[in-house]
Amino acid sequence: MATTTHPSTRSTSGVHPATWRTAVWEHRWVGAVSAIGLGVLTAAGSSIPMPRGPVNTVETLVAIGMSVLVGILAGYLMRSRWAFVLLAVAFLATYELTRAGLEGATFGAIRLDSMYGIVAFVVGRGFHALVTLLPVALGVSIGAALVRGTGPRRGLAIVPRAILSIAVLGLAVLVALPASTPPILGADGQPVPGSIAELRRIEIGGAEQGILLRGADTDNPVLLYLSGGPGQSDLAFGRVLLEPLEEDFVVAIWDQRGNGTSYGAIDPASSMTLDQAVRDTLAVAEYLRSQFDEEKIYVLGESWGSTLGVLAVQRQPELFHAYIGSGQMVSQRETDQLIWRDLLAYAEGIGDWALYDQVLTFGEPPYRDSPWANSFVLGYYEALAPAYSPPAAYQERGQRAGLGMFGVLGSEYGFVDKANIFRGLIDSFSILYPQLQDVDFRDDVTRLEVPVYVFDGANELSGRRALSHEWFEALSAPSKALITYADAGHAPAFEHADDLHRLMVDEIVPATYGG
Repeated sequence: MATTTHPSTRSTSGVHPATWRTAVWEHRWVGAVSAIGLGVLTAAGSSIPMPRGPVNTVETLVAIGMSVLVGILAGYLMRSRWAFVLLAVAFLATYELTRAGLEGATFGAIRLDSMYGIVAFVVGRGFHALVTLLPVALGVSIGAALVRGTGPRRGLAIVPRAILSIAVLGLAVLVALPASTPPILGADGQPVPGSIAELRRIEIGGAEQGILLRGADTDNPVLLYLSGGPGQSDLAFGRVLLEPLEEDFVVAIWDQRGNGTSYGAIDPASSMTLDQAVRDTLAVAEYLRSQFDEEKIYVLGESWGSTLGVLAVQRQPELFHAYIGSGQMVSQRETDQLIWRDLLAYAEGIGDWALYDQVLTFGEPPYRDSPWANSFVLGYYEALAPAYSPPAAYQERGQRAGLGMFGVLGSEYGFVDKANIFRGLIDSFSILYPQLQDVDFRDDVTRLEVPVYVFDGANELSGRRALSHEWFEALSAPSKALITYADAGHAPAFEHADDLHRLMVDEIVPATYGG
């Protein structure tokens, strides 16, 4: 059977030029194989520097640009927009193979049977697909157009190509927009002279991590806030909810290794250990002491941050004026076991046997199916905790912020960071949670060498609060105080930030600063 050569490759003498393009275009299977090969090579090559896909602005912009170029080449070689399908399938399949064994739930088995599983899929594989396949589609369209020429039917492709171009350009602009934090304003609406409101990237433990620094006066004492999780980023929420403290403190809100703006530091996963988390905390404390010329700093730990804070203070008490705990954790294993039993009793009490069976299926903690089991149980915390109304100031502050879930709409996060908020929470939790099972402060931390202040919510889950009280009563420290609020739950320092501010200024600092 005679073959048909594309008109643009035929010479005036009727002789077919012996070029690689002729071979590719005369035999469609060569073009198809080329598209598949490009997908495999691109995925294999990019998986070395970016095993989780792009995790920061620069990597994402590079991924967008390279995807357009690879798409153009594939479309040119295959002379068809079908090159997108072959290239995309080869790219995704190869990336899946290279990620086999990668630690973190966002790239584990796909589970769409719960909202948690859907979120893991969207922020993990979905985000990566968005920033690569959309540009590839544009590139393929351009490449096919370059070789197929123009004509009445070809002209119809201009519209979808224009739409793709606008979408990719818009995506690149979104990615490139920098994060920021609002300035600290005075009564005149102008930035306060001598204040600080900065997002910084600092090297901690050999990895670049993000930190937010805010304060009306850089000469004020420094307070380091440790967020919950493991894996939670609180840059935006912390900025809003701890706002009262900015008047008299430099408030440092740090994205821990693997969290939010520090998500890229999750690799190598071997660095995601409890010991490294403590060492990172101490390194941040040293950084803050040096930056603000302070002999010591204050540390406030919320939930998992209270575990981290206690361990850091225990290891190097000379770095800290005092320790402040909120939503104090003592034993992750026993707390989870108590909550698990309470949820079973709740299900039995209301006659919800489907819930009862599901909780039984998870098995007694530590959960083998973490973080999926933890996320399921988390959905019932309000049912297990006493009903109460948080302070009006706390509710108003949260509503005024309008930051969305986990502060995702906060200006402190760029486009990529918004995905990393959820990637960090899911992946860091799944890596660190098993490592917390042997921690029990009742045995491991019976004395701290600094003053201790624990903020206690009367409506906290009994599985947490009972252990916190037991540990606090037995704890030996130079001084200690348990501050209980009737209208607070797991986050009393947030819920009562105004009173935290008052206590810090009127009682804690006078008793501890310089000591």
